[in-house]
Amino acid sequence: MANLKFGTFLAPIHKPGMNPTLLLQRDLELVEYLDRLGYDEAWFGEHHSAGAEIYASPEIMIAAAGERTSRIKLGTGVTSVSYHNPLWAAERMVMLDHLTRGRVLFGLGPGSLPTDAMMLGLSQIDTRELLAENTDIIMRLLRGETVSAKTRTHELFDARIQMAPYSDPLFDVVVAAIASPTGARLAGKHGIGLLSIAATLTADGFSALQHHWGMLEEFAAQAGRADEVDRSTWRLVGPFHIAETKEQAYKDVEHGIEYWFNYLQHVAAFPQMDVRGENKREMIDFINTSGIGVIGTADEARAQVQRLVDQSGGFGTLLIQGHDWANPQATKRSFELFAQDVMPYFQGQAQPMLDAAERAEAVREGQAAAHVEAVAHMTKKYEKELGRV
Repeated sequence: MANLKFGTFLAPIHKPGMNPTLLLQRDLELVEYLDRLGYDEAWFGEHHSAGAEIYASPEIMIAAAGERTSRIKLGTGVTSVSYHNPLWAAERMVMLDHLTRGRVLFGLGPGSLPTDAMMLGLSQIDTRELLAENTDIIMRLLRGETVSAKTRTHELFDARIQMAPYSDPLFDVVVAAIASPTGARLAGKHGIGLLSIAATLTADGFSALQHHWGMLEEFAAQAGRADEVDRSTWRLVGPFHIAETKEQAYKDVEHGIEYWFNYLQHVAAFPQMDVRGENKREMIDFINTSGIGVIGTADEARAQVQRLVDQSGGFGTLLIQGHDWANPQATKRSFELFAQDVMPYFQGQAQPMLDAAERAEAVREGQAAAHVEAVAHMTKKYEKELGRV
């Protein structure tokens, strides 16, 4: 596999009651910071209820972040395509592709909050069926076809996008997957990427990693798209918070880990994201002992990334799940330490420096003696020139 890429996945999960204006600005500032640190991607969610996941439009977040950054790619994580006219969803992404000069990523999903779908009169079965129908329409449009189609929510008549994408031939398109085979099936059918949002949040999600990719390849072969799918387009999402010491990391996350657990346990209907713990200590210990993430040091984070590489058989990008476990300053420090002490080990940067240091250490004793001898030689030569010898 090629070197891993790294990024963040911002649902986000902010505790309700705080100033939403400040929260949105803080998230955009974080993406600016990640751009400077060298992260590759930032993904923004779409949600409309429950009070914590406050981005109503990932496209608007991309437009704002695109003006503040220069290199980081920006994705919809994900566009709830079951709620939208597929023509407009495709058109908006092509427009953003031009505005960002090729830095967009298009994530597709059914919509994760049942309370969102309820407001549109859609069941969870409806949203998953619409995901399949709308993904087919969107991919045909993005590949330049003229489409006439009717779904239970929209009808298109000779529909066509009016601009070609800026990216050549197309920006990355990925389908969200949690534990079911739906995402892998759609990704294989259309020859697009996979976004494993709950790759580490359940034992089933983690153990299913290799199976999901195998299923994707099987469906791609059936659709005649085997040569279009590549592990480099597979993205895994997992939670991390690191600090200089494990004790500091534990102290940091006491700031907000309880709300994150409460949200997944009692508010959002995500039974696949089965997190357990009744108090801060149990919650922190659960993250580490269950294997779903890391609260600790860079060494532990490196081990978790390697574990994901080994379990999956290889993927393209690791996305650090956005959360408010720690305060903003400690969160930024965690991202900085991750960029400094974790990413280089998976991007071919750490080993050459470690090898150079090892080579220098191996010859130090002999070179130190030679250095002393050289100094003595030059001192004697200098004294001779002055006539002192």
